[in-house]
Amino acid sequence: MGPIGIFDSGYGGLTILNDIRKRLPEYDYIYLGDNARTPYGTRSFEVVYQYTLECVQKLFSLGCHLVVLACNTASAKALRTIQQNDLPGIDSSRRVLGVIRPTVEQLDQLTVTGHVGLLATPGTVQSDSYPIEIHKLNPEIKVSSVACPMWVPLIENNEHLTPGAAYFVEKNITELMEADPEIDTIILGCTHYPLLTPLIRKYISPAVRIIEQGTIVADSLKEYLNRHPELEQQCSKEGSCRYLTTESTSKFNASASIFLSNQVEAEHLTLF
Repeated sequence: MGPIGIFDSGYGGLTILNDIRKRLPEYDYIYLGDNARTPYGTRSFEVVYQYTLECVQKLFSLGCHLVVLACNTASAKALRTIQQNDLPGIDSSRRVLGVIRPTVEQLDQLTVTGHVGLLATPGTVQSDSYPIEIHKLNPEIKVSSVACPMWVPLIENNEHLTPGAAYFVEKNITELMEADPEIDTIILGCTHYPLLTPLIRKYISPAVRIIEQGTIVADSLKEYLNRHPELEQQCSKEGSCRYLTTESTSKFNASASIFLSNQVEAEHLTLF
């Protein structure tokens, strides 16, 4: 038995972890942030795939039978290749899940107009993963995407409530709504972005829904474990959580407080 692995290139995945632990508090978790090599959002498909695979393999070596990629860029650029090409050779009983599919599965219940907006990193937008997955389920939905390259740095530098953040949020929201004024649902396609929700709401109509991924992914994970009891039984249950970072632990501990209400003590991890 082993913990559930939660992976992100940086800190945003902590918002996913937080909601998963609220929904499934009995399980053990390991959070791995590849903070030394963040951001992934501007890197090539090949580099994101290689980095993500290395981190998934590290979590497997630490006893995880199930790993959640709590990172939209990794889910967009690496998940499918890892699932189809790598897992059969590593261990076919282990599983790697992403955050995009659970998110898009909610759209039919939320959008009335059939017009959806996506705010995400350049890498996620470039991948077209959201439109592809959305159109698999409902080809009639119109998707408009805007890349927001400044949002992650603003959040990680704890500047997401400043006038500078307001400028970039207003700029990107305006661009999105001008592209399609009929948008009634916006996907926050980066796990950092929920911290900007109060600011985003200032620049959109109250009628526009905002989809945050944390609770959606948590509910999806619970359903997945219920459907796969053979995997669920491999997950240890002592309610613990370890935090690993490839960067400085003191930097991680300080930055994690932006995303979590509690203080954490991370451990440094060397991938090689």
